[in-house]
Amino acid sequence: MKLTDLNRDGGIGANSLFIQLGDLRILIDCGLNPKKIGRGASPDLSPLRGQNLDLIIITHCHLDHIGSLPVVMREHPNTPVVMTTSSRMLIERMLHNSANVMIRQREENNIPDYPLFTHEEIDRCGKRMVGLNFNHAKKFSGGKDEIELIFHPAGHVAGAAGVEIHHKHRSIFFTGDVLFTDQRTLPGARFPAGHFDTVVTETTRGTTERAPGKSRSEEMIRLVTSINDTIQRGGSFLIPVFALGRMQEVLAIIHDARKFGKLVDCPIFASGLGMDLADYLDEISRKTKHVNFNRGIIKELKIKPTPRKLNPGEDPGQNALYIISSGMLVERTPSYTLASGLLGNARNTIGFVGYCDPETPGGELLACAPGDTFLFKTANVKTKIKARVERFELSGHADRDELVQFSVQTQARSVILTHGDPAARAWFMEQLTAQMPNSKILDPVPLQTYQV
Repeated sequence: MKLTDLNRDGGIGANSLFIQLGDLRILIDCGLNPKKIGRGASPDLSPLRGQNLDLIIITHCHLDHIGSLPVVMREHPNTPVVMTTSSRMLIERMLHNSANVMIRQREENNIPDYPLFTHEEIDRCGKRMVGLNFNHAKKFSGGKDEIELIFHPAGHVAGAAGVEIHHKHRSIFFTGDVLFTDQRTLPGARFPAGHFDTVVTETTRGTTERAPGKSRSEEMIRLVTSINDTIQRGGSFLIPVFALGRMQEVLAIIHDARKFGKLVDCPIFASGLGMDLADYLDEISRKTKHVNFNRGIIKELKIKPTPRKLNPGEDPGQNALYIISSGMLVERTPSYTLASGLLGNARNTIGFVGYCDPETPGGELLACAPGDTFLFKTANVKTKIKARVERFELSGHADRDELVQFSVQTQARSVILTHGDPAARAWFMEQLTAQMPNSKILDPVPLQTYQV
């Protein structure tokens, strides 16, 4: 197998892998880097030019994995695109939202490249997208060669899949983004045990040591306790969330707490794409049984839409719970603007429940100490950190030790590292080299082709 990482900056961003198996050329994911703007936010697709692309595989519907999909589909107009049935139900809604965001960014920030694709283009792309059920083998052929493809539930978010590929006598497994632990709304990954010749593994949490006594259920209880404490002392609690996955899980956790009398009475604000996606997860829950989410909880919680106008540096003073995106406090998002107003008040709390890239405002805030001065650059707000800033271990990504354990038990001849910052990959490289001395461990340099 030949493999090229098309994510031009490495790390976590515009995730996209180009693999060649015999005469078959396959692209796995085609994302968009949330920290970059313009065409530089896309993968470098130049290695595909002049090539006949036989298949595009999508592991799940987060934008760092699908945000440039219409771009590559435009350049390869005859290539089929496959994903899980649940992802097929979500993907067009996610892409339409991305187009809306890019149109707004073009107007606000004068980005001539945007949008990278139009709503009409997304609608045309939809005809080439096919949903496949979990655990069902499907064959795809090139000129001479053939592969067998099987999707396995990967936890993480609705529709997320680990990808098993068989080519001749060789077996390859791509973890995609994976969570082995059950979430409130989604069962954990169910990956096949046993040997694979090659494993391509995500490494997101390579720098996060497993915290003793921090099970997911205990972290849920700690989150509710912290919300109660914040509201009772007259403050507001902001939970920055990813629109797909984390928002719906947090809503379900809050609903459980309210139902069993564990949550204080307070206004709850939420809005945006995550609330819209609640309808989709409700439908997926009814049709596929792979998700456990009921949109009725939104009505029962009496959720109010987040105020349309959030003023930078201003605390709305609502003594409320806010569940809004983005999960990493990316600049110019509602959570970023609201955080700029809440951070300077000791009564308030900002509680992170997912992964934060160290270079995003959320990651930078988590690295600060109480009393430090924090600058919200695009909001033009500088404030002293007086609010509590907490992290709750409710990530959608697997514990690093679990991923190492999975790779080791496969006895793979080669393990390839993806989807992780340099320090995270370095940890995996050290651990896997020590525990798999007869295997080749590879951290691919972007745009360099490897024979694996």
